[in-house]
Amino acid sequence: MTIAQATMEVDALLLDRAARRGLRGHGHVEPNPMVGCVGVDTEGHVVGERHHRIVGGPHAERLLIESCGHRLRNGTLYTTLEPCTHQGRTPPCTEAILEAGIRRVVIGCLDPNPEACGGADLLRSAGLDVEIIEHQPSQALSAIFRHRVTTGLPWVIAKWAQTLDGRLATRSGHSQWISSARSRRLVHRQRGRVDAILTGIGTVLADDPRLTARDGRRRRTARRVVVDPDLRIPRDAALLQTLGDAPLTIACSDSSHAGKPDRVTELAGAGVDVLPLPPVEGRLSMANLLVHLSGVHNCSTVLVESGPGLFGSLMQEGLVNEAMVFVAPILLGDGEAMPVLTGFAPGTIADGDSMTLRSMHRRDDDVLLRYGVSTGAGTSP
Repeated sequence: MTIAQATMEVDALLLDRAARRGLRGHGHVEPNPMVGCVGVDTEGHVVGERHHRIVGGPHAERLLIESCGHRLRNGTLYTTLEPCTHQGRTPPCTEAILEAGIRRVVIGCLDPNPEACGGADLLRSAGLDVEIIEHQPSQALSAIFRHRVTTGLPWVIAKWAQTLDGRLATRSGHSQWISSARSRRLVHRQRGRVDAILTGIGTVLADDPRLTARDGRRRRTARRVVVDPDLRIPRDAALLQTLGDAPLTIACSDSSHAGKPDRVTELAGAGVDVLPLPPVEGRLSMANLLVHLSGVHNCSTVLVESGPGLFGSLMQEGLVNEAMVFVAPILLGDGEAMPVLTGFAPGTIADGDSMTLRSMHRRDDDVLLRYGVSTGAGTSP
């Protein structure tokens, strides 16, 4: 192995370490990117590692420099995302790097934000040795941020629990519980790390969910979002009875909004965000809903817990980025039982939407599969 090859291998390993560190910010830093970094001294010893801890707080690079001080002088900084150049809620990270006397910076992913990018060029112009590596874990770590910056849309995670033969519920709609208690605890943890939880009126009428994180430590409070074109949500629905626990948006058709003014006034008076949307080809546009969630409510991550119709609409519009699938050791054997999604009629297997397996874990007798969805942009962390 040559010296150059050895250096590349060490760089990749230390960026892997920085990416693992950066994951600690999930649920705390969004809509900012998750970022991790590692500092190495002139002897090649790791002197510290830090991650972006909370939105509005110091970035990972500044936290590392503040903690390691003179030990980083003439050393190397490994960071999963290009150091920022602009003054936002915190000063530029490039400024801190120059002041610390760091001589080499290794970057796992360039910053897509036009207001903050350019850190690599700025550091090079100041005489630093800057390496940019195509590092998949770094790219995955910042995928949510990059997706929102480049598309204006939040990152959409579709979650469902299914039987071995791919059914969400029996033909009567009974689904409690397909997955194990341990799997359900993980879902509650995920609810406590996203900005919004999206469902359809069919799920509300069938299950009367609260869609709140009630098991485990909650890092943020997700907005509940219901697609309810005709404003059929019952007055005694758990979602309306728990408005003090988490905010609620109801997306309806503009015709229902205009035709049911008393109902709209009642919901709005209770604190519900009632969003009228014009139908597109006979149905509500999920893209318009996601634009609203991103632009008005600053949502960067949306967890979908819905039936086959809403999930099918999101897939048809190419809006799903990631799938979180719990497969339980149950067989229903009923062709009329509820499928995972509807709205598709591919003629061949090749015509179906493809996914890429990212990870696989056993949870009791369930299996959790995480997929990247080809209709979305980027890959998940």
